[in-house]
Amino acid sequence: MTGLLVCVAVLAAASTYGVLHKRRSGRVRVRGRDDGKRLGADRLGGELGERATLVQFSSAFCAPCRATRRVLGEVAGVVPGVTHIEIDAEAHLDLVRELDILKTPTVLVLDADGHIVRRATGQPRKADVLAALGEAV
Repeated sequence: MTGLLVCVAVLAAASTYGVLHKRRSGRVRVRGRDDGKRLGADRLGGELGERATLVQFSSAFCAPCRATRRVLGEVAGVVPGVTHIEIDAEAHLDLVRELDILKTPTVLVLDADGHIVRRATGQPRKADVLAALGEAV
């Protein structure tokens, strides 16, 4: 009987964690720790967009990174003045540590001056990225 209760408790805890993790993954939100951080073209390896820049941190064996690349590329192609820059997290560990990137894909939304205004961990939805760009301008 005790073994059954332990099993049920573990399954309930794992299910709760899974639901919460899925709800948070890919949401574009403001993080207080990003206030005041600015990234220039020299650190990103590409020019900033006139309106905004979508910076994606990826890794080689990340399946959601490919889908995120496609979504961000579509958004950059549709919204004038927006560019998409993809950074290999493994090759830029100093930047990853400085920006507190904990998993890939992580997307940073930068304003025209390079200030971080939004962040998403996991694969974001196109509608969320478009909404974040509206707030970044």
